[in-house]
Amino acid sequence: MSDDELRRIEAFLAGFARRRAEWTVELPGGFGVFDDGFAGSWSNNQVVVDRADVDPAALPGLVDEVMGERPFRVVSVLDGEFGEACVEPFERAGYRHSTYLVMLHTGPLPAPVGDRHAVGEVGLEVLREPLAASWRAALPEAEEEVVRLLVDRREANRRGAERVEFLGARAENGEPAAWTDLYLEPALGIAQIEDLMTAEPHRRRGHADAVLSTALHRAADAGCGTRFLIAESDDWPRAWYARRGFEVIGRTHGFERT
Repeated sequence: MSDDELRRIEAFLAGFARRRAEWTVELPGGFGVFDDGFAGSWSNNQVVVDRADVDPAALPGLVDEVMGERPFRVVSVLDGEFGEACVEPFERAGYRHSTYLVMLHTGPLPAPVGDRHAVGEVGLEVLREPLAASWRAALPEAEEEVVRLLVDRREANRRGAERVEFLGARAENGEPAAWTDLYLEPALGIAQIEDLMTAEPHRRRGHADAVLSTALHRAADAGCGTRFLIAESDDWPRAWYARRGFEVIGRTHGFERT
């Protein structure tokens, strides 16, 4: 796999972050993205480093300047190699470090979804309760206002790409069973699959496979030959995606501090 394809994906990620933001601030090596409507959301208020033209040792100080009085610090470094050089200065400044995998779909398209797992576009209101339930399980001490914010911020994703689709499969009782975001840039030939989840009561019944298959087919039909997702490096979904034709082609880095 060529480095050019990875660079195109990194450029897509940076562009998505810029478009989704309510406002941005430029800084050496990257930019800050902010959304006052979701001021407590880490992913909507962070620094994105998309260029390796800054001294890594200077970045923690630059992040402090840009993020000001916010009670948290979040940094995404899109270049994997440069991100490795950033680990030591950020950890010295008290940040936690995470590595994420850029996984490209290199296998054949899966078989089309049958009627039993019909998948279609769904609105945020349809997903509100299962999304809230998943956040309550992940953050049991979170207040309901925090859970509401985490659900509502998904709507801001619609600004990030030329086409943004929320796809979902329903269980036999009509409840949302599994869902994902699909971000499409047909002019660039790139599509990202993000936040694929299955509701706890409906797991291991093929719903996630149906949603993933539909997302891949929709991306291909839109002319997006580059179809990718981001997975945590130390969590089990990476192996699940690998069995479905996704291959690791690069890494990004995340740094967080409270």
